[in-house]
Amino acid sequence: MILDKYRLDGKVALITGGSRGIGRASALGFAEAGADVIVASRKLPDLEKVAEEIRGLGRKSLAISAHAGKIEDINNLVAKVREQFGKIDILVNNAGTSPGMYTTLEVSERFWDSIMNLNLKGLFFLSQAVAGVMKEHGGGNIINVTSVAGFRPMLHMGVYDISKAGVIMATKVMAVELAQYNIRVNAVAPGNVRTRLGDSRFTVMPELEQEQVKGTPLRRIAEPDELAGAMVYLASDASSFVTGETLVVDGGLLAT
Repeated sequence: MILDKYRLDGKVALITGGSRGIGRASALGFAEAGADVIVASRKLPDLEKVAEEIRGLGRKSLAISAHAGKIEDINNLVAKVREQFGKIDILVNNAGTSPGMYTTLEVSERFWDSIMNLNLKGLFFLSQAVAGVMKEHGGGNIINVTSVAGFRPMLHMGVYDISKAGVIMATKVMAVELAQYNIRVNAVAPGNVRTRLGDSRFTVMPELEQEQVKGTPLRRIAEPDELAGAMVYLASDASSFVTGETLVVDGGLLAT
């Protein structure tokens, strides 16, 4: 049955940025599909709420406080998951940041590093660490969360745009190099989604929200739950011959 291919029974998934937004929606989607899910981010109380929701769906869960942009935290995170679950079948690199809006002439080195360390460096080295675990257990799936901003620049968010373009290339590089170990690597590129990071742009520039809605053929902003289906697809055997790809979920934004 084709629907059986979307099941994740017996799988162990690790999701960064798992306390809210796309991370939380993905965690609950994976749990509904049968996976045990570990959620990680910096704020443990928020994570514990998500972990409890996952347990309420009948799956095992663990909340781990970790900064996905720091190598020491990455290593500790992977070690804890291995200790508790023995393996990692699915990794979702969802943690990301853009702590401000600046033009090219205004960007500081500190601002650049704060974005690149989490959005790109941390993503790469967490993938590296988890891929080592996946290799030992016969394979797995890595899903990177990029953005339509990786394809089309957004006003005053140049460093974020560059980081997300880097994620798209990192996805291709890792897909090619890890395929020999039966590790597939893909990405999801959301458009405008109701998240704390996404909505922060509208707080700074209120007129931007209506502009984005008008520029999206479906004429609305997505809810995080609308990304969960794409995540389950890429994490499951339904996408068994898909690797190195970026699945755009943007309501038609890039088609205009």
